[in-house]
Parts: sequence; structure tokens; C-alpha cells
Amino acid sequence: MKQKLTQNGLVSIIKYDGDNDALVWKHPIEDFKLGTQLIVHESQEAVFFKDGRAFDVFGAGRHTLETQKLPLLDQFFRLPSDADKTFHSEIYYINLATQMGIKWGTDSRIRLLDPVSGLPLEIGACGEFNLRVCNGRKLLLKVVGTSSGFGPGSLFGEDGAKGYFRSIVITQVKTGLAETIKQENIHILEIDSELLKLSALLQEKINGALEAYGLEITDFFITRILTPEEDPNYRRLKEQYAKQYLLVREEEIRRREAEAAAERKAVEAQTQARLKIIEAQGNAEALKLHAAAEAAEMQMKGYTYQQETARLVGMEAMKNGLGSGDGGSSLLGDIAGLGVGLGAMGGVMNMAKDALSPLTEQSMQTGQSMANILKASWDCTCGQLGNTGNFCSNCGKKREDQRDE
Repeated sequence: MKQKLTQNGLVSIIKYDGDNDALVWKHPIEDFKLGTQLIVHESQEAVFFKDGRAFDVFGAGRHTLETQKLPLLDQFFRLPSDADKTFHSEIYYINLATQMGIKWGTDSRIRLLDPVSGLPLEIGACGEFNLRVCNGRKLLLKVVGTSSGFGPGSLFGEDGAKGYFRSIVITQVKTGLAETIKQENIHILEIDSELLKLSALLQEKINGALEAYGLEITDFFITRILTPEEDPNYRRLKEQYAKQYLLVREEEIRRREAEAAAERKAVEAQTQARLKIIEAQGNAEALKLHAAAEAAEMQMKGYTYQQETARLVGMEAMKNGLGSGDGGSSLLGDIAGLGVGLGAMGGVMNMAKDALSPLTEQSMQTGQSMANILKASWDCTCGQLGNTGNFCSNCGKKREDQRDE
């Protein structure tokens, strides 16, 4: 390690010569004189340390050591006013850059109860985190002491080192992981989907413990949960979960099938309703066209709808009056019925008068003749019916309306 020296052998420039991954590095020379140049790189700070106490702190840049630049040292330890006089102090460089990819892992299994099934299980965990120094003064006072420096391995036990903070991190992980799984009701078989949540909660817990030492974990990752594959409780838990999952899936399939069937029926009902509407519209349109065609035909023949209706009614009346009786009906009764039917029809359907007047007059005359015939006959008290003379053909009794004559 080369240092630029003055004529009397004292260092004239102080700069960092430590490793890139070191969190704290102590400058090997402790005797300086006023006017010495102090060089601090980006993402670094330099702390003057004397008699176990941290004093002035310098950020990135080139600094000339003068009494006005070292107010705390000058206050507690009178610095020489002559530039040629030396003073004794220790200088620590603090690396403020984030240290990436520091690995961690639980040293033993974490005992917990699965919050869903209640079965006791033992799991492990491992991962990585990123670390930075957030307060170099705290770190120097609480950890470094008189050490010449240390890196992440010294802090967290990498490369076989014991590590100052390994026990803090592992204890927080083990207790925090068990508590979080219980509080968040996380199924152990679904824990991989909750790794981000668990990582964030554990990061917060660990930083609460590291804050007093001037350290901060900027990112914390659980990369793997070690499950007890050979544990009978764990195997039984997986079997129960598989059965439950299949039942849920089957129920979901049945529900979706029922919904699809109901939807299909609704669509069919809507389709049938639309078809009936279309059919009704088609029938109405056909009737409309048929009526229009009949009207046009009647107009071409020279008579109106009312005249055609009267003609049809008359033909129906003739059909019913003369042909509806059985074999025992007499022609005289048919004619009388026709006369009465035509007379009534003539009163109701005045519009058919011209077309049916000859038949109506003949029927009326026939009906009147029948009435006269029926009026001339009489029934005797002896039981003889239909007598036409003045005396009963059975008993000879005289007709009552002729007795006074």
C-alpha cells in the first residue's frame, strides 16, 4: 500500500485503499498533520475516530484538514495551530453502497401448526437480501470498535465466519415466519404463492432490529420454503387437500353445467317466442293479403262485401232449413222452418232482401197456408187428435167452438 508522504515522512494525502465489498475500512496511518488532503469517493463517507469516539464526518470529495474543518476534534482535543505539528486520529471509511446478494438460511426447522388443518409441521427457509449502511456513526460505535474493518461476511457469517448479525436475522426469520403464517392464515401447501408477502413482512421485522446498528436491509427475499416431505402429517395434509380440491372442482363443474343448461333453456324459450311472433305476423299478413284479394275479386265482379255476406248467409240458411231434418221430417215442416228462418233472416239481414225476396215471399205464403191448416184442425176430449170437421171422428162429439151455432 503506497501513501504519498511529506518531507518529514508524514502522509500528505489520505485515500481509500480497501476492498470493494468492505463495509468499513480503517486507514492504516493514524498520525496526520493539518493541511493533509482527504479524498472520499462517491457512495463513501469518512469518519474521524479518536479514543473510542466518532467525531467529524466527511462526504464525497477532496477535503483539506484544517481546524475549521474538524470542529468536534478541535473541541474535545486541542489541535495544533502550527501546520507542521501533527495530531493523532483514526480514520474509518464507510461504504454506503448497497451490498447485493447476501445469502441467508435457517439453521434448524421452524415448528408451527398449519392454520388450516391444525397439523404440526416443521419447515425451513432460505433466500437472499441486500444490505446498506444507513448510519456509519452508529455502526462504528456499536460494532467496529478498534477493528481494522469488516465486510458482509463478517456481519452475517459468510465463508465460515461467525457473523455479528446472523443470529439477529435468523431469529427474526424463524419467529416472524411462524407468526405471519398463523396471522395471515396461509395454507402450507399454498405458501409459495405468498412468498412476496412473507418477504416484505420479514424485511420490516428484521430492519426494526438492525436500525440500532446503523444498518438497513433494502430488499429481502425468501427464495425457498423447505417442506417436510417425509413427515406423515405433511403427506396426510397433501392427501386431504387433494380430495378437497377435487370436490371443489367437481362442484364448480356441476354448477357451470347447471348454469349452461338454464341459459340454454332460456335461449330456447326466447327462440320459440320469437318464432311464434314471426308466425303470427306471417298469418296476419297472409289474412290481410287474402282479404285484399277477395275484395279485389268482388270489386271486379261488381258487388260489395256486404252483398257477398248476405248471399253466403242466405245459402247457409237454405241449407240448414231444408236439409238438416232427419228422415221423419215432412216437407211441410221444412217449408215452414224455411219460412220462419227466412223471415227472421230477412229482418236481421236487410241487405240480402233483394237477392232473397222471391224465395222469401213464397216461403211466407207457404207458412201462412200451413198456419191456416193447423188452425182448422182440432183435438177432441176423448183423445182423438187432428179432427178437421165439426164432429169428432171417434166419438161424434161436436167441436166446441161450433156448439152454439
